[in-house]
Amino acid sequence: MKATWHGATIADSDKTVVVEGNHYFPPDSISRSRVTPSATRTTCGWKGEASYYDVVFEGAVNKDAAWFYPDPKPAAANIKNYVAFGRAWRWRNCLRNLIAVILAAPSLARYETHGHRFIFLRFPLSFRLPW
Repeated sequence: MKATWHGATIADSDKTVVVEGNHYFPPDSISRSRVTPSATRTTCGWKGEASYYDVVFEGAVNKDAAWFYPDPKPAAANIKNYVAFGRAWRWRNCLRNLIAVILAAPSLARYETHGHRFIFLRFPLSFRLPW
């Protein structure tokens, strides 16, 4: 799994942990030069208090784009200091995988991710679209 922004790799790992549909990246897979701590904090009832990072690349800032749990509750101990990225990051990877499945399937593509199920019927187009 890879998280990129403006073409720059922010995180890259095949050892992510999925919780509630979010991929949490191991701390050592994060490009520390591309994230800066944010003052934002939120609380999850079962995971605890989340801290945030802004993602920065070539002067552009994606405010509070990533979060992690530095001191999670016991139920979330497996994601301590692991970093997750917001919905836009998740869908970028989801769409990339979805396109790969559609192109690879001979006639029927099925793809399920983050609780959403997609089924596509493929057939050759033999007519011209008017636009």
